[in-house]
Formats: sequence, C-alpha cells, structure tokens
Amino acid sequence: MTLLEGVRGKCYSVQDIELEEQLKRRLQMLGLTQGTQIEVLNCKKGGSVIFKVRGTRFAIGKTTAKGILIGGEKDGKDN
Repeated sequence: MTLLEGVRGKCYSVQDIELEEQLKRRLQMLGLTQGTQIEVLNCKKGGSVIFKVRGTRFAIGKTTAKGILIGGEKDGKDN
C-alpha cells in the first residue's frame, strides 16, 4: 500500500521509498527511512498528505505519497 492510501489516525511502517534518487535521499535525511513508524494525520485523495515522523509533521504532494510504500497498520498515537 502507498502512503496516499493510508487511513487518517493510523500508524504504519515505511516499507520502501520508490522515488527519484534525489528526493529519496532528501526524505531519508528528514528521517523517513525504511522501518520508520509514521502516523497519517490527514490524507486528501486530491491534495496533500500530512503525516508525523519522529514527532515532526510533514506535508507532501500526492505524487510523492504514491512513491512511499507502507505496511504494518496500527492504531494511532504510537508516534
């Protein structure tokens, strides 16, 4: 499943990032690495995705969100 398909209020584990190498490295420098727990805060199918990683909120566009593979769904507030 991709981050764009994530459900608001749920936590997931990052499985892989399938994006352009430069963008992938930038996200990794911001803490979005394989195995990292993320919480989806807001996910509008036609717009941006807001999520929390290691206590920091991020907003990314839907094209970028489609390239982030997630799994291991849990209820929120674990972050």
